[in-house]
Amino acid sequence: MNRYLVLAMRLPRFDSEQIGPHRDFLDALREQGRLELAGGFSDKSGGAYVLRAVDLEEARALAFGDPLHITGSSRVDVYEWLT
Repeated sequence: MNRYLVLAMRLPRFDSEQIGPHRDFLDALREQGRLELAGGFSDKSGGAYVLRAVDLEEARALAFGDPLHITGSSRVDVYEWLT
């Protein structure tokens, strides 16, 4: 499996009600062995997490299932992380 960096940046229409579902989403990924690291930025502009996936397509499919993305609260971008 490869590593992918997911950036979730808050949009003007950010809905703080989605923080709980987002954390639940990350917990589920962690239980599946897909999440290596996650955290928010100190300036409250968003956060990032590192996924493990077979390829970029799978990583995007996982990340785009994030409630922050689904509700339009945050812009979610996925980058392959070469280590």
